[in-house]
Amino acid sequence: MLLWSLLVIFAPVDGKSDWLTLVAPSAVFEGDRIDLTCQKKNDGWKVKRVSYYKDGEELQFLSKLSNCSIQRAVLSDSGTYHCAVSLVWSIFPFQKEKTSRSVRIEVQELFPRPVLTVSPFRAIEGNPVTLTCETKLSPQRSDAQLRFCFFRDGRALGSGWSSSPELRVPAMWSGDSGSYWCEAETVTPSVRKQSLQSQIHVRRVPVSNVSLEMRAPRGQVIEGRNLVLLCSVTEGTGNITFSWHREATGTSVGKKTQRSLSGELEVPAVQERDAGRYYCRADNGHGPIQSKVLSILVRIPASCPILSITAPRAQAVEGDVVELRCEVQRGSPPILYRFYHEDVPLGNSSAPSGGGASFNLSLTAEHSGNYSCEADNGLGAQRSEVVPLSLSVPVSRPVLTIWGPRSQAVEGDVVELRCEAQRGSPPILYRFYHEDVPLGSSSAPSGGEASLNLSLTAEHSGNYSCEANNSLRVQRSKMVSLSITVPVSHPVLTLNPDVAQAMVGDVLELRCEAQRGSPPILYWFYHEDVILGNTSAPFGGGASFNLSLTTEHSGNYSCGADNGLGAQSSETVSLNITGLCKNKVTHITVGVIGCLLSMLGLAATAALVGRFRTQRKSGAIPRNIGSVPGPDPPAQALHSPPSLSRPALMELQPLYSNVSPGDDDLVYSQIWIRQHRERSPAHSPRTHQKGEVFHQEPAIVYSEVKRADPYDPARQDREEAAEGYENVPCTSLALDH
Repeated sequence: MLLWSLLVIFAPVDGKSDWLTLVAPSAVFEGDRIDLTCQKKNDGWKVKRVSYYKDGEELQFLSKLSNCSIQRAVLSDSGTYHCAVSLVWSIFPFQKEKTSRSVRIEVQELFPRPVLTVSPFRAIEGNPVTLTCETKLSPQRSDAQLRFCFFRDGRALGSGWSSSPELRVPAMWSGDSGSYWCEAETVTPSVRKQSLQSQIHVRRVPVSNVSLEMRAPRGQVIEGRNLVLLCSVTEGTGNITFSWHREATGTSVGKKTQRSLSGELEVPAVQERDAGRYYCRADNGHGPIQSKVLSILVRIPASCPILSITAPRAQAVEGDVVELRCEVQRGSPPILYRFYHEDVPLGNSSAPSGGGASFNLSLTAEHSGNYSCEADNGLGAQRSEVVPLSLSVPVSRPVLTIWGPRSQAVEGDVVELRCEAQRGSPPILYRFYHEDVPLGSSSAPSGGEASLNLSLTAEHSGNYSCEANNSLRVQRSKMVSLSITVPVSHPVLTLNPDVAQAMVGDVLELRCEAQRGSPPILYWFYHEDVILGNTSAPFGGGASFNLSLTTEHSGNYSCGADNGLGAQSSETVSLNITGLCKNKVTHITVGVIGCLLSMLGLAATAALVGRFRTQRKSGAIPRNIGSVPGPDPPAQALHSPPSLSRPALMELQPLYSNVSPGDDDLVYSQIWIRQHRERSPAHSPRTHQKGEVFHQEPAIVYSEVKRADPYDPARQDREEAAEGYENVPCTSLALDH
């Protein structure tokens, strides 16, 4: 049994079996990598040598079992492949050979060999040609990227490799003839194929239909300007030589060789001698072809004309007829002449055959000035130099205008007096007058106007005129009135009465007046910079404002004046207001005097009291202190103080006091007097308008007699006793301010 096993193990292995297998890819394209792997079963045999075969020919042998690779497959790699190994037993020195089964590998074409096509098939010199490299990828490898390159005589054309299968040559020339081919390749895998070579012959076309024409501005050849002679052909390829010739001499005046169907000859500045007959020739190697003859006429622009004026006398006078003649020295006819006076057209005259032209003019005063003429033959007008013509014309009546910085002249402004005579030969002397008094003069050597500047004062209001004189006549302008507006000066504030101290109840007149200033003037009155009111002075002068004083009116007063040309403020005036603090002293004094008088004349007092009672019951009130009976009061108490004559509203002042015969339960009554004024109801009591009249009318007001005990049973008796008191003049009146 053991022997049989050894015989089986060590039996020689011959022929093809599945014990050895060749592993190869089933689908292969050009450029792919082919890996061949020879595999055996795992047993005690060791590989001593491995060989790979293609179509029975050994490709490669190895000393160990490993792969055989073809890096980039080509179509010729298609065939039948197998592998063979030499084995050796690891324990005993036995050997054997083993061969795998054959595997067929077909390498497929990635893309066919490109084909170069030329369009158009026959290349004509100067025409464009399109080269196309035609091929197509296998549908199973359509995602591969192809790029192309075109060659001529071994040199790449265009920009080299490109993804476009076309190459457009804008123009083919005879020198471009040669052998062309193209190549196509894939980037991954890298497979490159070249087309067959194609011979391209570029055919040259002879020139034909040669013509000559000129190019000039507006189709005219003008002396001094550029001229272009254009020689062109309708057909012809390659480099063409153009030449230009003058027919009279046959000599060439220019020559150019260029790859174009036309050529230009430029004459920078044409002269009169360049006029004549010309032709051109074109040749591209097949013989020169000549154009027809072209006649060139050079037109000459008109030169600067000369103007002359012919008059019947040396000094032209208004009414003369003068001849204006204009003529040019060079210029192609016909020529049109125009005549101008101070650049204003007078008329025109034509010279069909060249030469000069004339224009007659009957002179008026307006014809003095500068004259010129213009010549035009359609190639550009030319103006002559200016020729002056002067006429002796007396001055016309001048016109005076006054120019100022504003519509209403203001003192201090600088105004300009302008005087102008519309007609008159220069020079003209102008004189300026104010109320026929000369102000100054100014000359206009070339005529026109003259001016005089005047700095205005208040005295410059009035009538102005001017005078024009050109030694032929003297003319005076019409009068022009000028009114000067004067800004107000600083006003002066005065108080009436003019005292530094006043009493409550006084009527104070504030008067504001500006010494200078054009009316109307608006006056404003201020107390401690607070507006009290305003008054207008339509005709100038000052204005007043009346104020009934209270204790709050102490302080500083000022006023402002404004006539629309700037407000002005016065200086401040201070005023102190005094209240009724003197009345207490007055009461004591009245009481003392009353007691003395009652002790000195009881009988007289009784008589006065009786009369007083009669007047009180009858309602009569005394109008002045002279009507009161009784002892003569002191002189200063019987006369009104000077302040009562003022047109002002005064605070109540006591004139009399009731003097008690000794009853201390009574409070003395006081009699007050105040001034009244008559005024229109429409006027405010705080303003003093023009035309108001003040009247002195003293009115006595009685205070109520108060008793110490209003519930006293003897009230009636006391009331009777009170009516028996006499009125005694109050000494406070003598202490009036």
